[in-house]
Amino acid sequence: MDLSIIINFSYIISAALFIFGLKMLSSPATARKGNTLSAIGMLLAIIAALVSQGIDYKWIALGMAAGGVIGFFAARLVAMTAMPEMVAIFNGFGGAASLLLAWFEYSGKYQGNDLAPVFTAIVLVLSIFIGGMTFSGSMIAWGKLSEKISGKPYLFSGQHIVNIIIIATALGLSVLFAMNPGEGNFYLLILIAVALVFGVMSVIPIGGADMPVVIALLNSYSGIAACAAGFVIHNNILIVAGALVGASGIILTNIMCKAMNRSLANVLFSGFGAVTVSGAGGQVDQGEVRPATAEDVYYILEAADSVAFVPGYGLAVAQAQHQVRELGEILEKNGTDVQYAIHPVAGRMPGHMNVLLAEANVPYDQLIEMDDINPNMETVDVVVVIGANDVVNPAALEDESSPIYGMPIIEVHRAKTVIVLKRSMSPGFAGIQNALFFNDNTRMFFGDAKASITGLIAEFKGS
Repeated sequence: MDLSIIINFSYIISAALFIFGLKMLSSPATARKGNTLSAIGMLLAIIAALVSQGIDYKWIALGMAAGGVIGFFAARLVAMTAMPEMVAIFNGFGGAASLLLAWFEYSGKYQGNDLAPVFTAIVLVLSIFIGGMTFSGSMIAWGKLSEKISGKPYLFSGQHIVNIIIIATALGLSVLFAMNPGEGNFYLLILIAVALVFGVMSVIPIGGADMPVVIALLNSYSGIAACAAGFVIHNNILIVAGALVGASGIILTNIMCKAMNRSLANVLFSGFGAVTVSGAGGQVDQGEVRPATAEDVYYILEAADSVAFVPGYGLAVAQAQHQVRELGEILEKNGTDVQYAIHPVAGRMPGHMNVLLAEANVPYDQLIEMDDINPNMETVDVVVVIGANDVVNPAALEDESSPIYGMPIIEVHRAKTVIVLKRSMSPGFAGIQNALFFNDNTRMFFGDAKASITGLIAEFKGS
């Protein structure tokens, strides 16, 4: 059988595995299998690509071994709180890989060749520019998420004009290169520098509250860059894989924007969190909070027929997911109906809370989406909010002056009793006070979430 037929058939199988894997990632119950399927598809694609190109396998094997070791230890050692910044790094490396692939392909085949196809020149420029901006933008996102740099938006007068000038410069360089691709290495080098600057300028004005959307968008950028690189090297599976990543990233970005009631343009250009607002959503005194002790919370939970846990980034910081699961199991043995209400943008990346709870082996059927639990919230006896803030702030529904007004939230304020586990009264990503903390049906249980829940477990075991 012709080798090219076997290779193309392998690519078709790989593409099918990618699609089925993505489909399975949409559910916590099948996400691990989907990840495995996608990984098998990628391995098959790599093997087929190597066979088709006749590349020296020794260096490839060394690179795969080194990458495998790094990936293994990253998966085992990186804390759940650091997963968002690791995803940002992966996005950046994906963009850098596409940039380097396109550049070296040009240097090896088209530099000095005046007959380089115009289409190839166009997709080569796209791969380099999008890959470059994805790399630098992802590094800024990593810095903000890891708190290496401040998560606040960095804005200056005339920022939009500067961005327009950068885009115009990139377009001009692209046209000059496409007109003379054979002698265009100088233009490409400048374009790479412009792309890196544009990536920084695109992400630096975006605040921490919008980082989940930014991560999804950068993921899409990395896919688009890979797709363009696939056209450059005439590799069908890279085109398909890049298109799948790009499309799924755009879809996820749209979902995240809807979950925050924000347009993509608003996220990219508004500098969210740059100002402090007044009113019920701002930093003003809204009354007194009602603190509770571990014993108080124990008696409330012990008498409850239904309890809903609402996890947030504070849960990840405290690494309290295993204690939450243990408390949930104790409540179930006590005859309590237990659920976990998940907001789409809770945490610092899409699906952060799902992954966190899955790590603790929380049953998938107990994970309830926001739209499913909100209609029944008034029937819930106790809601336990653990480290969540903006995603449960009733100002999003009630205060038109709040910057989060209109954002869908988990409406915990309608439950019979709300217990909020928090270290202090500090605001969330949006930088605004939470009106929920001052409601008559809310009790504040201050302290480290892990220590607080461990104390509750001790109360139940000692009763």
